[in-house]
Amino acid sequence: MSTTTESTVTTPAAPVPPGRATLSSAIRGYLGRLGGGDVGSLPAVLGFAVLVVLFTVLRPDTFATKLNWANLLNQSAAVIFIAMGLVFVLLLGEIDLSAGFAAGTCAAILAVLMRDHGWPWPVAVAVVLATGAVIGLLIGVLVAWLGIPSFVVTLSFFLALQGVMLYIIGTGGTIGIADPTIRDIMSKSLSPATGWLVAGVVVTGYGLLLAVRHLRTRRAGLDPGSVLVPAAKATALAVMLGAGTYLLNLERSINPQLKSLRGVPLIVPITIGFVIALTLLLNRTRFGRHVYAVGGNAEAARRAGINVAGIKVTCFIIGSTLAAVAGILLASRDRSVSPSTGGAQTLLYAVGAAVIGGTSLFGGKGRVMDAILGGLVIAVIGNGLPLITQKSEVQFIITGLVLLFAASVDAVSRRRAAATGH
Repeated sequence: MSTTTESTVTTPAAPVPPGRATLSSAIRGYLGRLGGGDVGSLPAVLGFAVLVVLFTVLRPDTFATKLNWANLLNQSAAVIFIAMGLVFVLLLGEIDLSAGFAAGTCAAILAVLMRDHGWPWPVAVAVVLATGAVIGLLIGVLVAWLGIPSFVVTLSFFLALQGVMLYIIGTGGTIGIADPTIRDIMSKSLSPATGWLVAGVVVTGYGLLLAVRHLRTRRAGLDPGSVLVPAAKATALAVMLGAGTYLLNLERSINPQLKSLRGVPLIVPITIGFVIALTLLLNRTRFGRHVYAVGGNAEAARRAGINVAGIKVTCFIIGSTLAAVAGILLASRDRSVSPSTGGAQTLLYAVGAAVIGGTSLFGGKGRVMDAILGGLVIAVIGNGLPLITQKSEVQFIITGLVLLFAASVDAVSRRRAAATGH
């Protein structure tokens, strides 16, 4: 009698071809990052959605109107630009408390140059941007080369720039902005056709960027993941921009016979242009990689040959220059400059916008897009609360709690990421 021994041969599963059937793994990877503490901008997105629904339900006749949505974009623009500059500073683990009054000082210089000296707006704007760069240079030198803590340096500039602004404005108290080009920045809208063209260009460019990145990854012999992932991202952007463009192209004037208000506000494509340029600077250049390296571990970056002091100075220059841009936007929106321009809660809202959007106060984590998301959350709060209650104490308390919650999420996420090794 013969005994036949059967052996089980395990055939290895065929490898999954790159880019196929990996959408589920991408989702699992994202959920894993969330569990590891890398929440990114998810709290800002959820917060924005919840606030919009809440205010829409409570005040549908005042909050959820076409006119109010356009006003929301204009109200948030200056804070968003200051926040975009603060992202560069916060990535280093530093802080800039002077950005608000840097914006106010630059706005005052703009107004005086055009009103009292008759300078054309292009020259005046160039001087304003140069002023912002000089302010950032001075702060950066004191922080990076002399080693003074950024909190102390920028607090000093916070106080000093208030005095400079008051000196520039003089005893008059308010300087009007008469130049139509400056005023149009925050009041003019694109034609409906131009708005659709801008949206199409942005979506097409983003889609091509994702496609090129996917192909380069594959050609490098790496698995780029499912092609459905970039397709979903491009589709989501197309839906959001399409819905926004459609909504803003509708007539929103209270009296259309007297004055028609249609089209995407001019500040929207301006903001998109800055976001694209600054995102490419952070994500596609050696400078951007060095910024993240310095923010992650300054000593390790120095030993790797990175000019840490130079990176810090440059980031402060970028931050103050964007604050100067915000000053121009404030002057355009108010059509005047006063001692309160850039003051009050402007800086606090800008810092809150960056942190709420997902930029870490501890450095090394953040994106330019965080300023947009956080700025919209801040704008919704500032726009919706007064429609519900006129009590200033309630508005301050709620806004403060929102900022505290954002900082808590940042701290908890950082601790969770350290515990899980992410």
